Amino acid sequence: MAELRDALAIGAEVTGTVRHLGLYGALVDIGTGQDALLHISQLGDKEERKFEEVVQPAGEIRAYVYRMRKDGHVALTMDKPPAAPWQTIRRGNTYTGEVIRIEDFGVFVDFGAERPGMVHVSEMADGFVRSPGDVVSVGQMVEVRVIKKNGRPRQIDLSMKPAVEEEAIEAEDDEEEDVPTAMAQAFQRAMRNDEREAARERQPENARVNHREKQEEILQRTLRGAEA
Repeated sequence: MAELRDALAIGAEVTGTVRHLGLYGALVDIGTGQDALLHISQLGDKEERKFEEVVQPAGEIRAYVYRMRKDGHVALTMDKPPAAPWQTIRRGNTYTGEVIRIEDFGVFVDFGAERPGMVHVSEMADGFVRSPGDVVSVGQMVEVRVIKKNGRPRQIDLSMKPAVEEEAIEAEDDEEEDVPTAMAQAFQRAMRNDEREAARERQPENARVNHREKQEEILQRTLRGAEA
């Protein structure tokens, strides 16, 4: 059982047996020796149905690992995680992603996370870049590196420049959401549609605010266009 628990990873698909139903959700035996929690908010595309219509006592379900804690508690979801789950994204990680939008201040790159990350024009090359369109085009695949991750709101700043020195992979204090340790407790989904902070620290405050608002508006239009 300990071996199975140690082999689990965020986003892993698991099969389990429902041991208990409550108002908060279900406790599921996934073979680790400690019941996992499927919260009622984690039904994915089945959320409009009654919980008991989706999950029955003693029934078998397929789900995905949503959260893990060092003490062995596991939270589940029926919503298939993105290719790059938020919990696995760390400063210094590198990904290959697609340029989905180009703006004067930088580009948005989809690398499989919940939301696209942004590469500021100053992070596109070592030298001066007059226009992001001089470096990349929409649809182009590029390699990016995470340089900043902001948990609230969920924002990811990326760089296309090679790392000058080894970057430490560090956990962020405000990004971990605890899995409940008692049946009456529940965790909630993190907010996904807040403002995106993308401006450089050296910019005046009013410029940073204007850039954040503009970038978030552009990102939301891009996401709506992708869903259409």
